[in-house]
Amino acid sequence: MADAFNREAFTLLGVGTAVVALRTYARVSMVGIRRLMLDDYLMVLALVIYGLETGAAYSVGAMFHGLANNSMTDEQRKNLSPNDPEYTLRVNGSKLQLIGWSLYTLLLWLLKTCMCVFYTRLTVGLTHMKIRTRIGFILIGVTYVVTITAILAGCGAPFSKNWQIYPDPGNHCQPAISDFDLFFTVVLNVVTDMYLLSIPLPIFWKARIATKKKAWLLIMFSGGIFVMMAGILRCALILTAGANGAQQAGSWAVRETFVAVVIGNLPMIQPLFTKTVKKIGSTFASTRGSEGQSHGVSLKDMVRSRNPRTANALSISSSAEEIIDSRFKNSQKGDGIHVVSETTVNTESLHENEAKSDIARSHCVVSA
Repeated sequence: MADAFNREAFTLLGVGTAVVALRTYARVSMVGIRRLMLDDYLMVLALVIYGLETGAAYSVGAMFHGLANNSMTDEQRKNLSPNDPEYTLRVNGSKLQLIGWSLYTLLLWLLKTCMCVFYTRLTVGLTHMKIRTRIGFILIGVTYVVTITAILAGCGAPFSKNWQIYPDPGNHCQPAISDFDLFFTVVLNVVTDMYLLSIPLPIFWKARIATKKKAWLLIMFSGGIFVMMAGILRCALILTAGANGAQQAGSWAVRETFVAVVIGNLPMIQPLFTKTVKKIGSTFASTRGSEGQSHGVSLKDMVRSRNPRTANALSISSSAEEIIDSRFKNSQKGDGIHVVSETTVNTESLHENEAKSDIARSHCVVSA
């Protein structure tokens, strides 16, 4: 069982690392190294924290056999000698649980901060959304302080009660299964995620864009729902795990944070994916165009004959497109959301080994 979890944990870490690396590559390719923003650097820090959390979860089973100061009767506590190896395992296992909880909380709240920073770029020009993102930063900061305080100080004084064996320190001083820690973490985690979801979703819901694009954006930015579900599931499993509570706490922390890492990076990877698909499509179109020219039909004519709107794809990126309001209020009737996009289609001619390029540009302003 432990070996299976170890393989799972480090596999998830590998995938998470690849996701963050792909996100970083996407951002550098779009804006360059010098124009990377705060969330890009915070995500690298989050990856380091994720690695430490995975290491802590691994150590719970590999070094301390899933033992902590929980799931013991009063008689067992009384008869367990401080010189017994099990005593040392339980004490150190409890200390590691505190470390694990702290890393878990830090990682989740770092990811929330990254998303909030991203939303500030996504909503540039929308004054009322600027206020909401600021509230988001305040909420993230306050809830993190409350959560980490509950974890580290919820047991009371002295701090060593968090790994006390005898007498029984009580559930709130058993970090592996503490109801107190679980309650504060789950509730505040869900509250902040729900607020963050309320920033982008109404914007996309009201936007007048193709239904398929709208559905994809809503799904992509609703990933926080899956993180909330994972957190609630983790809480329920820890409460019902009994003697395996310590092991379950570490195992499900890794799974939940993996989901959070993937979801948090998805909006940044999406433009790279779209760009790659466009390149493949452009290459295919160029090949077809060369064949068409041999029959007296040019790709240039084919591109121009199409509806320009069909060439547009919505990419969510600070360097590509912005959801704005004030920049177009004076020039457009109505208010709300304006999505500005530019599509470039390149073709190459093979006549006399000379490369020529035709650029078809289309500007689309959509008002909601």
